[in-house]
Amino acid sequence: MNSADRLLTLLDLFSEARPEWTAEEMMAETGFARPTLYRYLKTLKSAGLIASVHGAGFTLGPRVTELDYLMQRADPVVAAGRDPLKTLAAIHPGTAFLVRWYGRKLLCVASEVSTLAPRSSYPRGRPMPLARGAISRAILAYLPKREQEAIGGENLAEFARAGSGETVEEIRATLRRVRRDGVAVAYGEVTPDVVGIAAPVFDGGPEPVAAVCLTVEETGVDPATLARLETAVKRAAQETSEVLGCGTARQSA
Repeated sequence: MNSADRLLTLLDLFSEARPEWTAEEMMAETGFARPTLYRYLKTLKSAGLIASVHGAGFTLGPRVTELDYLMQRADPVVAAGRDPLKTLAAIHPGTAFLVRWYGRKLLCVASEVSTLAPRSSYPRGRPMPLARGAISRAILAYLPKREQEAIGGENLAEFARAGSGETVEEIRATLRRVRRDGVAVAYGEVTPDVVGIAAPVFDGGPEPVAAVCLTVEETGVDPATLARLETAVKRAAQETSEVLGCGTARQSA
């Protein structure tokens, strides 16, 4: 690895499960020699990307918060989805999400809430499940066959628990149905007693860059209501895609 790769390796150590690391733990995990590790830690600390307090371990630093603020202002996907999300959330009590797809990760980057008691297990910034839920299927349905097979094979047990299939071919059959319908629906797969409805967002390319999702309480979602919400979600995703494809996403003030 070159120096940039090593710096990224250190940043990749931080996760929801392990938000704090000691230098000794980092050395054991990465195999870096102590002088090498401390050289890279000094660089990351100077940039504000990691921080440490005397007597405690290393955590992500304040520069990460600053970058998140800048992303919210500049990300064209967030800008394109802002108005469609508001419209979608107003249709039915629940939460409308815009979820980014990158590097085999699903990450909520924006949301609009229209209920007094929103129920969501995945706020902005927390990675979502790759093999469960409507958002996952809405994205995976449009990926190349080889990538579908790789993701399916690596996550067979979780796909099976979600009812998407017990073999790679069964999973691909499920994804073909989602692609045919243009929308994915999941009942309680991510959050108990919550229905998720999702559709893909494109920026002019053949593969999705994001998904729009509406989550609502399962109680009271009859077939007619579900059909109405599916249409609304597809419309929101289409509107977001159209803005991205035209390159006219408005920046926030």
